[in-house]
Amino acid sequence: MSKEKEEKKEDLLKKLEEEKNELDLAHKRALADYQNLLKTSNKEKVEFFKYALADFFLEFLPIFDNLKMAISTLSPEEEKSSWVVGLRHVIKQFQDLFSAQGVEAIKTVGEPFDYHTMEAVEGDGEIVKEEMRPGYTLKGKVIIPAKVILFSQNESEEKKLKEK
Repeated sequence: MSKEKEEKKEDLLKKLEEEKNELDLAHKRALADYQNLLKTSNKEKVEFFKYALADFFLEFLPIFDNLKMAISTLSPEEEKSSWVVGLRHVIKQFQDLFSAQGVEAIKTVGEPFDYHTMEAVEGDGEIVKEEMRPGYTLKGKVIIPAKVILFSQNESEEKKLKEK
């Protein structure tokens, strides 16, 4: 009978050892999940603060663009006016502010069409002919896509022939 008791004890010991190993593994998994949760939440916080001003820029940039557009339509005589010079300085200050916050204009004219950063309003070519509305990125993320006109295939071919 003692041999039988010994075997039962050994079986019980094995079962307890297996349970302990399973609990250790479950504990390690829970710790890993917790660490992943911490990393994910920290990453989300960083992303939130990085793009927190996006809504402000979405509302302000069209006003800024309209101001630049209004200045661009002035006659040469009007451009020499002191109020226009002052307005150009204000526009430059806004550009500096935007750059400091990570807002960059998307380069378009003469560039290949990029559907990630631009919307084609007209044309069917692959090169941007004209910018209808500027686009912007905030720290590398597109917040306003540029609206552009593309060279049509015929225009591209005519341009190449003229260059030769």
